[in-house]
Amino acid sequence: MPGRRWILISVVLGSGIVFLDSTIVPVVLPKIGNELSSTLLGKLEAQSYVYYGYLLALSALLILAGALTDFLGRRRMFALGLVGFGLTSLLCGLAVNMEFLVVARVLQGAAGALLVPGSLAIITASFDGEEQGRAFGIWAGASAATTILGPVVGGALVTYVSWRMAFLVNLPLVAVALWATLKHVPESRDESATGRFDWLGALVVALAVGGLTVGAIRGESEQWQDGSAFVALAIGGLAAVAWPVLMARSSHPLVPLSLFKSRNFTVTNISTLLIYGSIYVTIQFLALFSIGTIGYNEIGFALATIPSTVFLALFSTRFGALADRYGPRVFMSAGPALMGLGLLWYVRTPSGSAPWSAELGDLSTLVPPADYVIHFLPGQILFGLGLMVMVAPLTTALMRSVPVEHSGVASAFNNAVSRVGPQLAGALIFIAVSASFFAALQTRMPEVDVSSSQVRDEVSPLNAPSSSAGDELVAASRQASTDAFHIAMLISAGLCFGGALVNSLGISNRDAKQREGQEEKREAVTPCPQVPPLEAPSRAEVT
Repeated sequence: MPGRRWILISVVLGSGIVFLDSTIVPVVLPKIGNELSSTLLGKLEAQSYVYYGYLLALSALLILAGALTDFLGRRRMFALGLVGFGLTSLLCGLAVNMEFLVVARVLQGAAGALLVPGSLAIITASFDGEEQGRAFGIWAGASAATTILGPVVGGALVTYVSWRMAFLVNLPLVAVALWATLKHVPESRDESATGRFDWLGALVVALAVGGLTVGAIRGESEQWQDGSAFVALAIGGLAAVAWPVLMARSSHPLVPLSLFKSRNFTVTNISTLLIYGSIYVTIQFLALFSIGTIGYNEIGFALATIPSTVFLALFSTRFGALADRYGPRVFMSAGPALMGLGLLWYVRTPSGSAPWSAELGDLSTLVPPADYVIHFLPGQILFGLGLMVMVAPLTTALMRSVPVEHSGVASAFNNAVSRVGPQLAGALIFIAVSASFFAALQTRMPEVDVSSSQVRDEVSPLNAPSSSAGDELVAASRQASTDAFHIAMLISAGLCFGGALVNSLGISNRDAKQREGQEEKREAVTPCPQVPPLEAPSRAEVT
């Protein structure tokens, strides 16, 4: 039906721009740092806030936004999120200094928090049966495609147009999504949601998610030399401990604890923490290593990651349907295991691999070097196959594990988990990467004091050495970065294998079908993790 097609277009565009902005901005940040002045913040600090301020606001407000979507109306809140995202994107594109851009990015993340759970809620309320499964597959595929293609878009825009277009490109997408939402999306809400909204629970959840995220980000960026990181982690940890107690005492809790009585809901969130932590850490460290150590340019790296996107875009909907028919356990177990094997392939990448420096206007440079085919492509294929097999079934398992009336907040909770996981995993892996890098550097150049500020200004893990570094230090740094990258991939692979094990032991195919026969109850929102897979309808650390 044309109306439902436009509904799907609206939610895919609305959530897609949120994922796109999380990966397109890191590529253009160096250009932003060179063009915009900053009076209150240092250059690198300001760049970090531009990137992480968006992620922090998005992560901290997801659960609140999901609950409000159920409580006040899905169409209304989704439209509000689109308007807010469009206005803040315009402000980002017109920024006159770094401080202005940081504030605009935080507001942009807050608006984006309304779009991800809202999009899933609208799908749940508007589609039934197999049609709903296909819609979720398309949503997941579009999310993955925009996430992974962000560096491609960012690299092209900053090379051929302007970094400002990384934000202004959202405006036509928002316009189409808003028109489709107002024209074709019917209003729906959780009719059982009565009484007062749990604002205290929203505050505690925001403190828990925000504190853990800020602590992890701050600790990583300051190499755990800043006490504020530990304070933020302590606040987040205390709030996380207090949250279930508060929910148990509330008559109308923000997140009902009864959700966790579902085995599949609990297991899916645990595996999401592990697997999605690995996904985003892999994207981050692979970009840093490819560009900073080997010497890929942004376009070359973007092209190098296309294979995994192709698998997601073409086939993930089919695996969602298969999981609905046969149960999700085997797919949720096999997918992360394949991803882990792909990451293990990267461990054999040598430091002397040939870089891929591609230019969109020069067809000869679009042919990948032999080293990419040998050392990167097999890992990309295995990793992409794993994502293709896992993502849509994970969404299906989560969707089937909770009552329809709570599916909106359940979706938001899972999305929040998938946001916190990468920050915590990234912070822990960064410790291992830094330790490995400087230990390897000291072994290769024992006469150099690797703890000195001068050396650390010239070389850092996975990044390109400073132009002032000598040839011997550059060579040692590249090899040390390669060793550190191998450590990162080993840990990320371990997270994937851990997620596969958790799903293999914990996911119940019987529980995944417990909501069958309830599809006439459309007053709710759908659950699904924040990252990835597939086709459209007719889907690094920056320093």
